[in-house]
This record gives sequence, C-alpha cells and structure tokens, in this order.
Amino acid sequence: MPSLTVTDALKTRISTRAYLDTPVSEDQVRDLLTLAHRAPSGGNLQPWRIDVVAGQARQAVIDAVAETQATHPFGEPELEYAVYPKPLNDPWRTRRFECGETIYKTLDIPRADRNSRLLHVAKNFQFWGAPVGLFLSTHKDMQPGQWADLGIFLQSLMLAATEAGLASCAQEAWAVFPNTVKQAVGIDADHTLFCGLALGYADPDAPVNSARTSRADLDEIAHFSGF
Repeated sequence: MPSLTVTDALKTRISTRAYLDTPVSEDQVRDLLTLAHRAPSGGNLQPWRIDVVAGQARQAVIDAVAETQATHPFGEPELEYAVYPKPLNDPWRTRRFECGETIYKTLDIPRADRNSRLLHVAKNFQFWGAPVGLFLSTHKDMQPGQWADLGIFLQSLMLAATEAGLASCAQEAWAVFPNTVKQAVGIDADHTLFCGLALGYADPDAPVNSARTSRADLDEIAHFSGF
C-alpha cells in the first residue's frame, strides 16, 4: 500500500473530536516527535518544549483542571496570553462562528441549547477521549517569531500523525488554565503554555468527526504580483 503523501495528509487531516480507546504506545509518540522535531525554526532555536501524558498522568491533569473549573468554570483569572483578539472582528469572527455551527450541526445541537453546547466544549478538557495528550510550551523569553516556530512544529506533528494513521486535535482551550496545567504536568513556571494536543485513533462512527470546516477563497487570503 503506497504511503500517504503530504498532499493527502493536508487534505485529510481534521481536528478530531472523538476517539477510540485504542492505546497509543510511547514508541509511536516518540517516532512522531522525532519527525516533527525536524521542523524549521529561526536560528535553529528549537524553542519548543513538549510534555506527553497518558494513563494516570493524563487523568491527573484532567482531574486538576476539573477541580479548578469548580470555582473558575471559564478559565483562570489571569491568562498567559489571549487565545483570540478582543474584540474579534470580521472576517475572523464570522469564520469562527461558522466553524462552531458546522460542528454543532453534526451533533444536532441547536443554537438555543446552550447547556449542550457547553457540555460539548467541556470535552476539550478530557482530550476528547484521546488516550494521549501533549502540551506545547515555550520559554517566556521567546518572541512572536518563536511562537510561529511552535505552530510549524505543531503542524509537522499533526501531519506526521495523519501519515501514521493517527488522529489529532490542537487544543488552545487548555491555555485558559495555564497554571493548573503546568503544575499538574510539571511544566516550568518560566514557560508559557501554548496549547494541548489530543492524539489517538479516530472514532469513525462519531458524528462530530464528519464535520468539515470551509476555507476562504484563495484570492481572499493571497495576493499575487509580478507574474
């Protein structure tokens, strides 16, 4: 069977929000991280730190965040960075709105059913059921250029996972509980928590995994000169 091409991986990778309980081994994760570690970074700083949790370690961070949510259900009072700009203006606001509506449509959750929508969002903090969770962080001295490098690493990791038959979901949601996560996982206080990543085998029967978000027309985001 021919190997998946980069083109195939780019076209088929999605943010998977429901997983089988099939385990993923440490060796599998190590192989993926070794590949992703080839991602470029300015000056070859390699400004990423990766913490991988499974089993009891995974459950410990889930439990820690659940405890914090009891008093701060929508996040800790002081965040390390804002996941989205405030206010979020168009066209970005509309794109985010349409993304949410696409997902909730597959789950048959109407907009008026706010409680069911919140319950779905809360599954972020259980890694959507994935058996492995990863956290990406970087030293607080790092600047926007190094944050871009983190994104390159993250995409490389997700494409490598797709080639290996694994599903993933990048989760900036964890960034609203930075101190809780860092303490539970053992991330140094001098690092900023960028995001989490759910990793496992997709549940093919879960309706939410049929959701496909749209993309803006190329001419809306790309400008060509001199051709």
